[in-house]
Amino acid sequence: MGDPAVNQFQSQEGLRIFMKRLLTDLRALEQLLTEGYIEEGVRRIGVEQELFLVDRFWRPSPTAPQVLNRLNDARFTHELAKFNLELNLEPMLFGGSCLRQLETNLNAMLESVYEAAALEGVSVMMIGILPTLHTSDLTLDNMTPLSRYHALNDAVNRLRGSNRYDLRVVGIDELSVTHDSIMLESCNTSFQIHFQV
Repeated sequence: MGDPAVNQFQSQEGLRIFMKRLLTDLRALEQLLTEGYIEEGVRRIGVEQELFLVDRFWRPSPTAPQVLNRLNDARFTHELAKFNLELNLEPMLFGGSCLRQLETNLNAMLESVYEAAALEGVSVMMIGILPTLHTSDLTLDNMTPLSRYHALNDAVNRLRGSNRYDLRVVGIDELSVTHDSIMLESCNTSFQIHFQV
């Protein structure tokens, strides 16, 4: 999405320039809304599906760059970790048989990614949390090598004043872990429906 180039502002002057540009963008959005440039009376639906790539032992496989290269399709994109990827269905008008068409389109895209992954010797898993993940999989070495992800990690650490992330999940099973980066986010994938109103 957008320009993958990221500038990390370390100085107060850089942050001031960034804030000024952000406020300019917000004013432009406000103008688009108040002057009626945003369409009304239409509803669209779209889908985003995040996926895991796993090896023959069901362990995360950091092969997303190779799989995406094989796919060569802009509807498939990187995610935070090299063992995650994402597919995005084109939005369509909400109504009629759109949900059936979304299912058909999703299945076709999944078939494409299954084939591309198989050529790399890996499989695709659609699962919320991959149970075979280890904290050793969540290193910065497995972060997708795009500057925006490293900038995000640095910015969140700076805002929190720490690179210590404490996670506790309580349920039938309990998980308590401390980690040193935002890579904990790569532990879960989701199916998301986007609805324009």
